[in-house]
Amino acid sequence: MQRKASCNDFPRVMLFPEGTTTNGRALISFQTGAFVPGFPVQPVVIRYSHVHFDPSWGKISLSKLIFRMLTQFHNFMEVEYLPVFFPTESKMGNPTFYARKVGYAMAKAINVVQTEHSYGDLVLASRASHLGLVPPSAYVVEMAKMERLFELNTREAIVFLERFAAMHPDSSGCVNMDNFLAGLGLPRTPFSEQVFCFYDAENQGSITFSEYLCGSMCIRKRPKFPLACELAFKYCDVEGNRVLFKEQVERPLKLAFPCISEDFVDQIFKLFDVDSDEAVSWDDFKICLERNPVLISLFCVLIDKNGFSYPL
Repeated sequence: MQRKASCNDFPRVMLFPEGTTTNGRALISFQTGAFVPGFPVQPVVIRYSHVHFDPSWGKISLSKLIFRMLTQFHNFMEVEYLPVFFPTESKMGNPTFYARKVGYAMAKAINVVQTEHSYGDLVLASRASHLGLVPPSAYVVEMAKMERLFELNTREAIVFLERFAAMHPDSSGCVNMDNFLAGLGLPRTPFSEQVFCFYDAENQGSITFSEYLCGSMCIRKRPKFPLACELAFKYCDVEGNRVLFKEQVERPLKLAFPCISEDFVDQIFKLFDVDSDEAVSWDDFKICLERNPVLISLFCVLIDKNGFSYPL
């Protein structure tokens, strides 16, 4: 792309930077590929004037789209060329910022808002639909913002979505406290209720996928989180074998939950035993905590006893 854009020997390259179709009520975040070379771009906006059927909306099959277009007497399309956008030196080295500025100019031209949704949200909604979650729109999270704030990619977000789906969200896409704790294998105690309240910041009694994802990433992105994971594993591995068995995982659980049952211990141990070999290696331990960052709270008492403070 850079080679073609850098000279006039090639035809102009036309790209649709959203990477998907929308209902036209907003402009979502642009993919940055067109802006990486740092060359001037020619923004073009397209409007589809319609009465009965909007041919720009891609929520139906291609065959149905073509059929509906062919059954209309007229299909109108208006193309508007905006002024060429020449990036400043600062924007040339920052394709994300460059894309955002061009997107803002285009959104202003068609009088819509620009959101931080992206193609990743379409992938999340598609995965939610595949998992039987309704409505799929409840599981879009403005992935461009998540990538910017937490360096979270779509593949990782899908892992969190699958964990959230295991908590059995209701028809509005929310998970209550009991289902949340059951999904993590935690008994209901004052301590575990406090863990849930960390996510339920608005005290609604239930949380959305967006709240679950943001809360999890806030924990995972804390500067001390990697060190806390290492210390938790170290203090559990009292024999220094670099592997944990059920008895060693049970010890910190009983510090956090003195009356925890064997069933809950088994459920939590299975979460950490990622490769199902009846033993938790450091890799298993780290992967589990990266997928379920809130579980680091189970080891807070153990870590505090060893002189290292890590409040949730």
